[in-house]
Amino acid sequence: MSRPRILLADDHALLLGAFEKLLSGEFDVVGQAADGRALVAAAERLQPDVIVLDIAMPGLNGLEAGRQIKQKQKAARLIFLTMTEDPDLATEAFRIGASGYLLKRSAASELTTAIREVMQGRSYVTPLIANDLIGTLLHPAAAQTPVRTLTPRQREVLQLLAEGHPMKEIANILNISPRTVAFHKYEMMMHLKVKTTAELVQYAVRHHVV
Repeated sequence: MSRPRILLADDHALLLGAFEKLLSGEFDVVGQAADGRALVAAAERLQPDVIVLDIAMPGLNGLEAGRQIKQKQKAARLIFLTMTEDPDLATEAFRIGASGYLLKRSAASELTTAIREVMQGRSYVTPLIANDLIGTLLHPAAAQTPVRTLTPRQREVLQLLAEGHPMKEIANILNISPRTVAFHKYEMMMHLKVKTTAELVQYAVRHHVV
């Protein structure tokens, strides 16, 4: 039986090296990505069995990258490995189709356990947030945030704006016109009821878009 093929994504090179060393004895690590856009491209090219990814990544965060991957590759198994303990974000991860959610302060053995579990068609949640996640799932209304109602393109623009990219650069990255970027920015400001770019950036940070 062939070994599961793993794709790793994190914007910290040292962590990627550590994860590969941890996993290489039991699994085949077929690639690494340091940002969300590179991850989407690598997932399409390599067709891994499991993708281990962070939420906080430059250019395109892990949730948006995961959403794009699941749209094209329904069978892709996503395991989020992140610093973020917010149960709302964990809920969102499973809403887009995640199979697992771990914290970077979880025991190292949890990652291999999670991969084995998801390869068997099961889900895995670290015990460190399991109770909080259950509470959020039992009270879904409390987890609703306006950022969820933004379109995928608006969320992409919002992250790039919050990272400090000028509008012409955002237009080049997304292959759209600067006028379209400006339109998305205006629509988001109206929808989120903010009046300045600074408030828009603060919103993005507060809701873990960046």
